[in-house]
Amino acid sequence: MTEKGFTITTILLIAACILPIAVFNYWMDPMWTFGSNHKYNQVQTVINERQQKTNNLYFNKDDYDTLLIGSSRSTYINQNEFSNRKVYNYAVADLSFKDYDTMIEFAKTQKGMDLDTIIIGVDFFKTSIAETSAESDFNTYIDQVKEPFYRYKNLLSLDVLNYSRRNYNLSKAGDIVEPRNYNRSNVADALQIDSQQKEKDTVEKISKFRNEFYKDGKYEYNEEFKEMLETIQRNNPNTEFILFTTPIYTGLFDALLEEGRYPDYVRWLEDITEVFGEVHHFMYPNVVTNNMENYFDGHHFYPHVGAMIAHVINGERGVEEPDDFGVLIKKDELENRLNKLIENHD
Repeated sequence: MTEKGFTITTILLIAACILPIAVFNYWMDPMWTFGSNHKYNQVQTVINERQQKTNNLYFNKDDYDTLLIGSSRSTYINQNEFSNRKVYNYAVADLSFKDYDTMIEFAKTQKGMDLDTIIIGVDFFKTSIAETSAESDFNTYIDQVKEPFYRYKNLLSLDVLNYSRRNYNLSKAGDIVEPRNYNRSNVADALQIDSQQKEKDTVEKISKFRNEFYKDGKYEYNEEFKEMLETIQRNNPNTEFILFTTPIYTGLFDALLEEGRYPDYVRWLEDITEVFGEVHHFMYPNVVTNNMENYFDGHHFYPHVGAMIAHVINGERGVEEPDDFGVLIKKDELENRLNKLIENHD
């Protein structure tokens, strides 16, 4: 065989090996860079929500006029439940408020105009300095998506291939086997667990929050929270802001009170209402939060609760939404409303 023939044969062999990998990765699209959508990729494992959702916004140009951001709790809200808005759910695990402005500006850039509405799910435990000490890292994912040939290099990745295989097997079986799996419409579902395991996980979560997040010496309110709210309001003067507090299981809320965090909880709500005038408040004892079955660990609610939140925010409270779940609190009525909510619990 001539040297030229050997070279051509080698190239063809390499192509024959890598082409099926590239085609399969394109077809399955686990990194959300090509918009592939079929019955065999409807169950998506979470690889890195920050990168996956950023990829989706950058490459697939979803039609949205409203952005929903928040932590993993807010990922369980189906963006389609906001019937009067075109929402993109950009919530990701372990989100710090320090990332708010970066995420919003990126989404606006992809949209090419101001957003009509920004909905933010805020978590009390994420107001502590310990939980928000790191600087914003979201630009890392934005820079990644802009790298030359980024999405094409993923087609040749063996790691991506492993995710493609996993998504194929999960989709073929129709199984939700992880705490969070997505479909191709950016809607998350949650693993259903039995009541005994749920109670065990909830007890462990209450202990963790009590000892790691709420305890004196470990919790200190981060004053930068209010500064960030003022920043995003200033940077989006033509946008409506809707803030809501994420509901936690009442046992977890009781741990907050018992560890002396109530003044910080009040300050958190004061900061929100001072900047935006009002807040949709769900984080207090009520029919939904009193029921452990609405959570899989007391910390993360199931998607049906997310649907309730969306309906209440929309002003579309129906038979599924208890009357005591969710109150719109204005700045000038905060103290009185909170006192009544806590008195009812006592």
